[in-house]
Amino acid sequence: MRTLRLVTSLAVAGLLAGAVAMIATPASAATVVFSVTNNWGSGYQGQVTVTNDTSAPISSWRVEFDLPAGTSISQSWNAQQVTSGNHYTFSNVSWNGTLGAGASTSFGFLVNGSGTPVNCTVNGNSVSCTGGTPPTTRPPTTAPPTTPPPSTPPPTTGTPVQRYGQLRVCGTTMCDKNGARVQLRGVSSMWLNWETAPYAENLSALTWMRDNWNLQVIRAAMGVEPAGAYLSDPGKARAQVETIINNAVTAGVYVIVDWHAHEAQNNQSQAVAFFGDLARRYGHLPNVIWETWNEPLQFSWTGVIKPYHQAVVSAIRAADPDNIVVLGTPTWSQDVDVAAASPVSGTNLMYTLHFYSCTHGASLRAKGDTAIRAGLALFVTEWGASNADGGLDGRACLPEAQSWIDWMKANNISWTAWKLDVGTDTTNLLSPGAPVTGGWNNYLHGHAPFVVANMR
Repeated sequence: MRTLRLVTSLAVAGLLAGAVAMIATPASAATVVFSVTNNWGSGYQGQVTVTNDTSAPISSWRVEFDLPAGTSISQSWNAQQVTSGNHYTFSNVSWNGTLGAGASTSFGFLVNGSGTPVNCTVNGNSVSCTGGTPPTTRPPTTAPPTTPPPSTPPPTTGTPVQRYGQLRVCGTTMCDKNGARVQLRGVSSMWLNWETAPYAENLSALTWMRDNWNLQVIRAAMGVEPAGAYLSDPGKARAQVETIINNAVTAGVYVIVDWHAHEAQNNQSQAVAFFGDLARRYGHLPNVIWETWNEPLQFSWTGVIKPYHQAVVSAIRAADPDNIVVLGTPTWSQDVDVAAASPVSGTNLMYTLHFYSCTHGASLRAKGDTAIRAGLALFVTEWGASNADGGLDGRACLPEAQSWIDWMKANNISWTAWKLDVGTDTTNLLSPGAPVTGGWNNYLHGHAPFVVANMR
């Protein structure tokens, strides 16, 4: 825990189709394309791609439009936003204003309501808000692993576990029972010993997240070392984890059992006993994913962390030969490149990479790229669009968070976002008054709209 031709349509049907177009006049120095990348009925995530269609560079761009009453933009990234009533102006930021001939850039935003842009202009020139051709998706900056597609497409109905079944590691990614690549997306609990209410332990909340957020996996972050956590109250901590496991089985979602510790080498025997016992009782289930050490501090990989993982993995494999085990990496689960130089022997092993987008950027993704090139399979079991402290200042860094989302999608890396609780931190997903049982459309807080939009 540190935890841009603008295309649109006035018709909601066009919005629900996922992409519509608005084409700039020849007088415009740029054309723009608008698309809906996620839609959940009460709102949507939009993207605008600005393209320089002239033969000379342009040094800046500005897109303006109105939204009808009852529709508003709550968050945006990769552009400067100015709002005046229902009129929105988006202009370039310092790093994406200059576009060479034929070059493009994009910005995104989250919308509350179903209304779409009207009275559109680009660089001061009026453009049509109707008609056009849907945009194509730009290729990712990082090529995904070359795993062949399955001969039969995976099913699209049923619960996540019904669709995907027993998961396994295939090369540098995760695959389902049919060998199709899978990217699980979900949320993590708060440290269970510090949660303000038992949100993660409520079955109604879990099924609501599955059905409304498209949640596929929940992480049970069982605190280990602090007062009131596992070492001082093992009965309570175990009961919380087992409740989440049993709810996940009922709801048909995956569950990560997380030994949420920083210095787990000091309690290796307790970890071995804990995971060995749970593996014997729950290891037969396809739902369970084991996370043996949340965030090791700056310890030696080969001298401290790897031997610990070997001991705990051995205890798990004695009863559970096939469920995925996720291994924490040095320096708060950032140095995956170090682990890649001397990986743990075994099958169905993945490695943890954690990021907080106000603190971590391209240099940490480069570590991930190094690990992937070396053959490691990564799982981002914790992340936030905040500073590494979880967002004590309340700030969200959405452009960098979007870069991370794009990188994880390109590399088929599964993730769980931090954290399912109420509070003032950026990473608290819920606002005060959120009921324990779900129904949180009006209770999203901090980076939650961004997280939920990228789960759907």
